[in-house]
Amino acid sequence: MERESMEFDVVIVGGGPSGLAAACRLMQLAEKDGRELTVCLVEKGSEIGAHILSGAVFEPTALNELFPDWKERGAPLNNPVTHDDVYYLVNDTNYIKVPGFFVPKASHNHGNYAISLGNLCRWLGEQAEAMGVNIFPGFAAAEVLYNEDGSVKGVATGDMGISASGEQKGTFTPGYELHAKYTIFAEGCRGHLGKQLIRKFELDKDSGTQHYAIGLKELWEIDPDKHVPGKVVHSVGWPLGHLATGSTGGSFLYHLENNEVALGLIVDLSYKNPHLSPFHEFQRWKHHPLIASTLEGGKRVSYGARAIVKGGIQALPKLTVPGAVLVGDDAGFLNVLKIKGSHTAMKSGMLAAETIYGNLGEADEPARELPEFRQAFEKSWLFEELESSRNVGPALHKFGVLGGSAYAFLDQFLLRGNAPYTMSDPTPDYATLKPASEAKPIDYPKPDGVLSFDRLSSVFVSNTNHEEDQPCHLQLEDPSIPIQQNLPKYDEPAQRYCPAGVYEVVEEDNGEKRFQINAQNCVHCKTCDIKDPYQIINWVTPEGGSGPNYTNL
Repeated sequence: MERESMEFDVVIVGGGPSGLAAACRLMQLAEKDGRELTVCLVEKGSEIGAHILSGAVFEPTALNELFPDWKERGAPLNNPVTHDDVYYLVNDTNYIKVPGFFVPKASHNHGNYAISLGNLCRWLGEQAEAMGVNIFPGFAAAEVLYNEDGSVKGVATGDMGISASGEQKGTFTPGYELHAKYTIFAEGCRGHLGKQLIRKFELDKDSGTQHYAIGLKELWEIDPDKHVPGKVVHSVGWPLGHLATGSTGGSFLYHLENNEVALGLIVDLSYKNPHLSPFHEFQRWKHHPLIASTLEGGKRVSYGARAIVKGGIQALPKLTVPGAVLVGDDAGFLNVLKIKGSHTAMKSGMLAAETIYGNLGEADEPARELPEFRQAFEKSWLFEELESSRNVGPALHKFGVLGGSAYAFLDQFLLRGNAPYTMSDPTPDYATLKPASEAKPIDYPKPDGVLSFDRLSSVFVSNTNHEEDQPCHLQLEDPSIPIQQNLPKYDEPAQRYCPAGVYEVVEEDNGEKRFQINAQNCVHCKTCDIKDPYQIINWVTPEGGSGPNYTNL
């Protein structure tokens, strides 16, 4: 059965902040000029916002540019930051409040909003649809299509109704080919097609090493007497490392609307101890008195996890190929110093839209590469922001939380982000693990079912669902490595770095061990694609509409 094809001026892959901002900006420009423009946006989640996971303290800089009248339009930014506290957790009981003076100005949150980014994306989707954008949720872009000259032609969505053995079921529906003059890849961190483009065109050959973290998040309803709308709390230190020899990261607790709080732990994937489990670190963090005092008497509503790109401007790949551009976290536009990537993602999408719109030309003109996108980026506040914070991430890797924070203070207060050098961390995250025999085992406490929980019950409240009989979307390049290499050397770390219990080492009746993949549990975080020490796990899109269905995250 042949695929049907549809023609558009622009195809956008991904319904996150960057993709939706790009779609809206394209239609604004077309409306201004009275021009007919066809824009298609595909989103692998069951709806816009279903796969969106973020803190989120939102900086409205880009939104102000895109929709100056966003308040009148009813954007869900109703909870301005009222408190902005930073704590250093010394151990499992003690903490120190960090004076505001020691917190870099860029890390302050005055003028920002504590929100659900998923709800903001749903609102952006409504704006885009009202302007004429064709939005197709539940359709996963599974393949990049190319013209005969090697330029990007568009994407193909995945076939539906394929069994685990690869056969067509009675429900089989072939995917669609979506052709466009230009395609915008806005898939989020470690986008699977963006990853392919970077490799095929060697877009990162002149870039620094990209780095990642995993963010784990829960949404709670708490006692109204403990709720302080707009209160923002960040912490560093326990349970993660303090020094360069340990793991780095931090945590957050944001008071939202309606007696809800969003809380989470971010663990840099450069950690060295293969016994470390980010999920279990998150669960025990909630028992710290500073955090537990807010949660006690409350109820967990939802859970999710997502990889975060954090290599900084020095790790950005080349942003363009003939017929296509990379935007948002697909490229790596997050600002590590601010711990924010939504406003930067939106701005990158808007810049891409403006560049593409100015180059659409006549219908019969071939697509070309658009170096103007990089040029526009370098002239924008986005470049200035990322450039001034470029050394903070590498410093945290090199010096740990204490030394890195001290460096960030000097870099931002004394040097104003204008250091005459650029720091780097050339070791990729997958290459940092020590052998299990050389690392200290970690004895994690059992969850109490009140403040802390196990992974399977957590996956349940993430509303994750995959059709049981479909091809596994977690592909092993060499199925022998987990048991023969990873298990004896690293105690198979996939058992622990996965936040959803996807990977297990199962012992058979005959004593032999088997690597089991529970793909139905997958919350699409991409950590396995990043952290596996042999780089044998390739995350590809499952059937469209699969995965988590986050609400208010």
